[in-house]
Amino acid sequence: MNETTGKASRRAAVAFIFVTVTLDMLAFGLVVPVLPRLVVQFEGGDYGRAATFTGIVTTVWAAMQLLAMPVLGALSDRFGRRPVVLFSTLGLSISFALIALSRSLAWLVAARVVSGIASANISTASAYIADVTPPEGRAKAFGMLSAAFGLGFILGPVVGGLLGDGDPKLPFWVAAGLALLNFAYGLWVLPESLAPENRRPFTFKSANPWGAVRFLGSRPGLRALSVVTFLGAVANVVWPSMFVLFAGYRWHWSPRDVGLALGGVGVSSMVVGGVLVGPAVRMLGERWAMRIGLLCGSIGFAAMAYGPSGTWFWIALVIQMPAGFTNAAVQATMSQTVATNEQGALQGATGALRSMADLIAPGLFAASFTWGVGPNAPFSMPGLPFAIASALLLLGALVAQGAL
Repeated sequence: MNETTGKASRRAAVAFIFVTVTLDMLAFGLVVPVLPRLVVQFEGGDYGRAATFTGIVTTVWAAMQLLAMPVLGALSDRFGRRPVVLFSTLGLSISFALIALSRSLAWLVAARVVSGIASANISTASAYIADVTPPEGRAKAFGMLSAAFGLGFILGPVVGGLLGDGDPKLPFWVAAGLALLNFAYGLWVLPESLAPENRRPFTFKSANPWGAVRFLGSRPGLRALSVVTFLGAVANVVWPSMFVLFAGYRWHWSPRDVGLALGGVGVSSMVVGGVLVGPAVRMLGERWAMRIGLLCGSIGFAAMAYGPSGTWFWIALVIQMPAGFTNAAVQATMSQTVATNEQGALQGATGALRSMADLIAPGLFAASFTWGVGPNAPFSMPGLPFAIASALLLLGALVAQGAL
């Protein structure tokens, strides 16, 4: 962003990015209580076929994220952040409208393809934040993005559940309108953050998941941090993939109990990202904030895995709060190791890693839960997925400790 851009304009632009990321997470969370009902309708009330197809749609969405994140990041390095963020926001509005208008399963899949591509603008939004924020303030800024994730995580299922109680398509019309309003607002307030002289050519070699991973591996300063990013992303998939089954089996929690608990996770993410990350990083530095976050996350997951009662969930949630430092500290550190015209490629590559985790981790945790409660386990271990998540974060802490 050039020097003539005032502070007020910059604050408005960052607020737009915050809302955009919240809507991206809304796109993910909104479908949780509503999409299965639509699929059941299209399948004529067959819940078995609906469950299978819902899994397919979820996988398609994650696959589109994996493919699109490095592409959008590379496009933003070539053409600037503004057009990529704005057009993807418009695409998100269109995807919500397509779901609301859907009359068949094929239409629904097409809508989720558009949604997966459009919501992959998280990589470009992160690059925008890196452009307009000085290095010493990036951890706090990325923490605010984590808070946006938390807000979307809370609002998505709540909005979907409340508005979709009578008409399962109503939440998608509301979300389409919100995304369209945000697009119009962005046309007015969002300046370009990447000067023309800092741009670089677009190449298909780097604008794909494997090229993105090679980009991360080509930089010694990014290799270990990329491993930490991937391990943390895999570990945190345990929440959306296994918590409902785990809490119901282990603690006999009702849907209301589970909803309150997941709301607590979202509120915790908002508080840590929006309030605590900045002071913590100033006091500890990015590297120690990262290590402490990984260790606290590991201990919290272990408490979750082995806690004898539901009370241990809330104890574990408090222990885990510093885990929110990790992603912001990692992103801030990584952003300082690449050039201005590589921020989009960097954020696209790390986004691709997280999308890979979204594809791999659900199967890992589902298989471990099935084995842990099955007849072949030496004793009942419903918390095995959380024990695995704990081990992954501990491994991440060891990688960070050895490489930084």
